[in-house]
Amino acid sequence: MHVLITSDTLNGNWTYTRELVSGLITRGFRVTLVSFGGIPLPEQTAWMDRLYGLTYHPTAFRLDWMEEGQHDFADASDYLCAVIEDAKPDVFHSNHLCYGALPVDIPRVVVAHGDLITWWKAVHGREPKPSPWLRWYRQTISDGIAASSAVIAPNEWLLNSMRACYGPGAREQVIHHGRNPIFFNPYTSKEDSVLAVGRVIDPAKQVALLTQQIYPFPVCIVGDEEPPANISVRTDVRFQDGNGGVALRGAQSEAQMRLLYSKAGIFAGTSRYEVSGMNILEAALSRCALVLNDIPPFRELWENAALYFSTNDAQSLADTIRVLNEDPQLRRNFANRAFQRARESFNAHRMTDNYVQLYHTVIAKKAAAA
Repeated sequence: MHVLITSDTLNGNWTYTRELVSGLITRGFRVTLVSFGGIPLPEQTAWMDRLYGLTYHPTAFRLDWMEEGQHDFADASDYLCAVIEDAKPDVFHSNHLCYGALPVDIPRVVVAHGDLITWWKAVHGREPKPSPWLRWYRQTISDGIAASSAVIAPNEWLLNSMRACYGPGAREQVIHHGRNPIFFNPYTSKEDSVLAVGRVIDPAKQVALLTQQIYPFPVCIVGDEEPPANISVRTDVRFQDGNGGVALRGAQSEAQMRLLYSKAGIFAGTSRYEVSGMNILEAALSRCALVLNDIPPFRELWENAALYFSTNDAQSLADTIRVLNEDPQLRRNFANRAFQRARESFNAHRMTDNYVQLYHTVIAKKAAAA
């Protein structure tokens, strides 16, 4: 089978794509991959070198939610149609909802990795103000969902939220994101420390909650920006130096992140809007105890494998972290729960199997209709 997949190199989408494409190739599939949003760096594409059966087309077309992304949409759609005409795949798998209505005669699977309107509602408590661009965006996403053969989301909460905003798809299904456990080290001795990932100024990740309390142990936030002037953080801390307080680190490589995960005793998932949750999954596979914001997608995915703090509450977050840090056995118990749930429910092999089954289903349905 030959699958054409669209992706982008932002956030967890690229990691998800790498896991899926690698899994499909090892099962004997052919994959044509088209990426949007900017040309990736060499280190972002190194994983492709050993994959035979993969054809990659990087592009700089802007994504639909980006400023002026609307102006690239027609050209990007024409480009995809040309690639499909040339490559002749059996299935079109778009990780961008807007391309679900692409005028091609093959099954079209679209996967939700978040969208502007559900993000805005979760972060601001209301929909964004009406505008011509927003009307275009909403209609384009609605058309993509309505015309697709299947709409996939990584959790029920997002699937329901998308349906409420844009209408239902012909076929809807949850397929959880997955990671390969082999990339993580769950057996290193843990330190009394907390790890979080996100930009301090990001209102959706809201890792700034960690800066609002004083901690007697190291708290490391991995971001990619300088801290705002009104937030006091240190940049010289190492987990093992024994100093308390919050430290901010810049962007880290995958190898550096694996080391941080392996050392951290606790991972704090502070997001008020989270779709992929890749950082949480990677922390769980590294046997970190999880302290998560009490929002529906986290409850749905992690159930009793995590401790939850009161929604968006910095004091509750600090209290929950202290409870875990002061009770090593409780922390180990929750770390083991997270590790087992991640391996059983969110592994890349299971995710790929679910997509393979879906591809066969939509192909068979189209053949029967013909």
